[in-house]
Amino acid sequence: WQTQIKTEFAMQTIELSEEQIEFYREHGYLHIPRVFSKEETEVLQDELDWMIRQWANIGVGWTGPWRQALMDIETEAKSKLIAMHDLQYYSDAWMKAVTKPSIARMMSQLLANKEEKESKLGGAPVELHHSTMHVKPPETGHPFPMHQDLAFYDHRDERYVDVLVHLNDTCHANGEIRFVDGSHKIGPMDHITSFINDKGEKEDCTPHLPWDRFKLEDTTPVPAKAGDLVIFNIYTVHGSYMNTTGEMRRLVRVGYKHPENIQTRGQSASRPNLMVIGRRPRQEGQVLYSTECYGAPDDAEAQFAVKN
Repeated sequence: WQTQIKTEFAMQTIELSEEQIEFYREHGYLHIPRVFSKEETEVLQDELDWMIRQWANIGVGWTGPWRQALMDIETEAKSKLIAMHDLQYYSDAWMKAVTKPSIARMMSQLLANKEEKESKLGGAPVELHHSTMHVKPPETGHPFPMHQDLAFYDHRDERYVDVLVHLNDTCHANGEIRFVDGSHKIGPMDHITSFINDKGEKEDCTPHLPWDRFKLEDTTPVPAKAGDLVIFNIYTVHGSYMNTTGEMRRLVRVGYKHPENIQTRGQSASRPNLMVIGRRPRQEGQVLYSTECYGAPDDAEAQFAVKN
């Protein structure tokens, strides 16, 4: 695998074109074909299938009244999601995948400001934030309501790119990713996080946007092939339909951020993460990371402070 990565890194054009960068800036998403070779993709598929058997959670997935809006009662009862976080901690192949030099370089281009573009690095430093398996089982595989990913791991600004690694070809039938074109320009939005249930009681639910304002049928579908990436801004509104085919739809979401973009809440907030390109700049008042990953509860700037 390591030889394969070095060979590919030397042979392929690893930088995004100015047209690709401009498309991402304008639309809030970008499809990048053939980032992983057929052989690499097969290795990642095998490793993912092993994790599904050994480690992943299989459950009802996201909660909320949107489920009844997108599914009938019988389908909703059957719909499942297979998920787990941080695949790189379970498989060396996935550690190599999420730190792949070509991906790191593309993220560096997208996260850079003018000064960083003109620096010796030629782009921004890039931190790996997380990876998450999103697998839709066959026939009634979990749909996703419209949302912004900031609802799950909010950050100070938009210097954050989500990357979908495709391990299957996607289409409408198996629930390809769909975007509200240009919606990243709206900025952060409040999400629905609770509702009144049939008993008249307030019940918490998975964050999502109002389905009467953001409808799946009004979105732009972005089908892709196995080995492709589809990337998008943390503010871009997106969702997907159910998988109605006889096979799993396997995607892995990987989050990359500028290390200066401080996380304010949510998934993976209380831990350090890997630098995949460049150096971590030290911010004013920032302390060394603790081996126990304890944060300073009264100071958001001093994340991962040494425990007293």
